[in-house]
Amino acid sequence: MRAVIQLVSRAAVDVDGETISSIDNGLLVLLGVAQDDGRGQARLLAEKIANLRIFPDGEGRMNVSLLDKGYAMLVVSQFTLLADCRKGRRPSYNHAAPPTAANSLYEAFMDEVRALGITVHGGRFQAMMRVSLCNEGPVTIVLDTDQLGRR
Repeated sequence: MRAVIQLVSRAAVDVDGETISSIDNGLLVLLGVAQDDGRGQARLLAEKIANLRIFPDGEGRMNVSLLDKGYAMLVVSQFTLLADCRKGRRPSYNHAAPPTAANSLYEAFMDEVRALGITVHGGRFQAMMRVSLCNEGPVTIVLDTDQLGRR
C-alpha cells in the first residue's frame, strides 16, 4: 500500500457537486492499493499513520500523533499512486490492485483505523471526486508498506 498523508485544518470530498465527506483538523490520506497487498498491510499502515508524531506540540515541534490529538481522518482511494512512469510517457497501472480487491482493502484500512478509536470518513470508491484541503505546515508525508516491512 502507498499513502500520501497530509496534515489538514480542513478537507472535503465532493462527488457530482455534493460534499459526501469532510473533516476539520486531522489527516487526509490518499491511499493506493497494490496487487500483492493484504489485510496485514492495511493494519501496518493504519497503525503507523495513527501514531506518527507529526502534529505540533505546545512548543511547535512535530511531537504529537493523530491518536494523541483525537482528530479525524479522511481517506480517499487513489490508484494513481501506483503509477509506473519508468517507460514511455503514459503511466502504467499494472501494479495496482483490481477494483474489487482494492475496494476491499480500502475498506479494511478504514476499519483498522476505526479499531484504533479514530473517526474515519471516506471518499466514494471509483467515483470522480473533487478533493479540497487546507494543508497545514504544509506537512505531506509519503509512506509505502514495502518500506515499513510486512506483517
